[in-house]
Amino acid sequence: MATYLLRLLRALGWREDATSHAEKLISALGAFCALGAVWVVTHWVMPAEAALWVVASTGASAVLLFAVPHGPLSQPWAVFGGQLISAFVGISCQQLLADHPLTPALAVALAILAMHYARCIHPPGGATALTYVLAGPGIHALGYQFLLTPVLLNVGVILLVAVLFNSLFPWRRYPAALARQPLRPTPPPGLAPEDIHHALRQMDSYIDIRFDDLLEIMQLAHQHAAQQRPHATAILLGACYSNGQPGAQWSIRQVTGLPPKPPGRSAQAVYRVIAGNDVGGFGSCRVTELAAWAQFAVRPSEHGWQRCSPEESRLAARLSE
Repeated sequence: MATYLLRLLRALGWREDATSHAEKLISALGAFCALGAVWVVTHWVMPAEAALWVVASTGASAVLLFAVPHGPLSQPWAVFGGQLISAFVGISCQQLLADHPLTPALAVALAILAMHYARCIHPPGGATALTYVLAGPGIHALGYQFLLTPVLLNVGVILLVAVLFNSLFPWRRYPAALARQPLRPTPPPGLAPEDIHHALRQMDSYIDIRFDDLLEIMQLAHQHAAQQRPHATAILLGACYSNGQPGAQWSIRQVTGLPPKPPGRSAQAVYRVIAGNDVGGFGSCRVTELAAWAQFAVRPSEHGWQRCSPEESRLAARLSE
């Protein structure tokens, strides 16, 4: 039952969250400070009714600026351009097609199109365009003044708070270009940035992650994999090891024998290939050579093979016998 529930959740878009509790609280505190500042400034220069409409749109921007401050959708140009361009589109649609039943849909659709070409996709921008169309006479009377007050005013306030608040935390500095990155991320050997760029182009879909962040993630993953490579002392009888190679080169070996080390000679390991290239084969080599070949220990799971510790791999092999 739990397995089916997990599959359903994943199909609906649920996924594991690697952020700490402290990071979640910081995001919430930042949004509180930003929306509080927006509320105060908006009520200072505008009627209460207008302020209510604007804060509803700006609240969506706060989610991006403080929950995912390094995402492409959260950067200053995305916030500034996305909000103002969408507001302009919404105002224009309402003035040209006032009270038409399709005006709200047209405003949002054209706002998305304009943000795409201006390279400033910001989801709350669609809400801003829709807000103006549906707001009623009080907002409609502002006309293109709506661009300056309240939209530009609120964008300026929330961006200022985002820069100041996130500057308190080195790993969250905003904009993303100010985030502390001690080393220029480089991709793993054999994989160049041009390859990653080509893969992203082939997907032909907007990916909400910066190119540099993607390279850094891959570099950190490569470093972690290198640190997890088993030492000769971690080669255990019964455990399974993968060479971690792509495509037809992938192979998994299970250690079936570790004969006593003869005097003056290197320790030997006997293995059988249980998956991938040369499956069903047998062989022997030095333990140090097997450790150099192996990238990590694995165990079987319902989705294939899963990385684990050598001890877990040996235990899983015993249980499956």
